[in-house]
Amino acid sequence: MAEITASLVKELRERTGAGMMECKKALTENNGDIDAAAEALRKSGAAKADKKADRVTAEGRVGVASEGGKAVLVEVNSETDFVANDINFKTFVDTVAQAALASGATDVDALKAATFTDGVTVEEARTTAIQKLGENIQIRRLVKVEGTNTIGAYIHTNGKIGVLVELANGSDELASGLAMHVAAMNPPYNKAADVPADYIAKEKEIELAKMSEKDKAKPAEILEKIMAGKTAKIVNDVTLYGQNYVLDTDGRTVEAVVKAAGADIVGFTRLVVGEGIEKVQEDYLAEVAKAMQV
Repeated sequence: MAEITASLVKELRERTGAGMMECKKALTENNGDIDAAAEALRKSGAAKADKKADRVTAEGRVGVASEGGKAVLVEVNSETDFVANDINFKTFVDTVAQAALASGATDVDALKAATFTDGVTVEEARTTAIQKLGENIQIRRLVKVEGTNTIGAYIHTNGKIGVLVELANGSDELASGLAMHVAAMNPPYNKAADVPADYIAKEKEIELAKMSEKDKAKPAEILEKIMAGKTAKIVNDVTLYGQNYVLDTDGRTVEAVVKAAGADIVGFTRLVVGEGIEKVQEDYLAEVAKAMQV
């Protein structure tokens, strides 16, 4: 039986991220062969990952990577905000984003199959992260922008919101500022032409219902002007171009700022961690009461 030294256990921990006792056990079972022990721990990690696969992952972070005319956003989810703020989770998200950029992957399945420089796939790294952090971890979404236009990227300080803006004939500074604006103001649409006609019709109907009978009784041409003003405000509120630019001290709209720069916003993407996922509300009191009855 080979001697299981502290330095050997330490090396295996650094390679796999597994706990000290797990590393010692794996080395003992594999007669001190660190490669075989690492493989055993990876298999064990896969088993643990499978057991955690059904757990809801509504927390996490958005990662970004960009180079030249390419940029990606990735959403990686965890079960709790505690793990989402762990340095190891943050590092994992950043490396996944870099792998997405380097591999050219266009969807999550392709990203999972991509490899890091050490030959480990993203999916294998995810399994290791689950083993190390003790929670279900999922790579949920990937957004990629590539072309000759300027790309602005922004990740909010809490890592929960990520934005990419594609800007034609504009500067890096303006593109980055617009990405920050989208993160803060969350416009559903880019330009007025992008707003669905049925949405505008429904909003006009609501505004008309809110009007007093006195206003409704006004001459048709005046009523039409009133509704035109309300419609313009509706469109401005829900479009990036119509909103006041948050970084402009003169109170100009995004459209005015962009046109003054001779640029055009081609489009944007905004990811928010966990959007669309129903969070499980844990009743810990009920769990404790149930456990005490056993």
